[in-house]
Amino acid sequence: MPITRELLTDADFEEAAERRQRIRVFRDDHLIDSNTVVIRYTDETIITQTGVSDVTYHPRRECQFYEIRK
Repeated sequence: MPITRELLTDADFEEAAERRQRIRVFRDDHLIDSNTVVIRYTDETIITQTGVSDVTYHPRRECQFYEIRK
């Protein structure tokens, strides 16, 4: 059974980026991005990448980020 953990702090995002852990992104209780990896983050934006040319910018205050561990 997979384990879900919410990413909240810079340390959480740093760990997810270093481990290349897959995450899910929700906005207004809707899944907007799945099976993506954190490649960069700032105080305002989380940048994720799903494929070679698929880079997405998510506003940190408007979205919820969950790491999925199997």
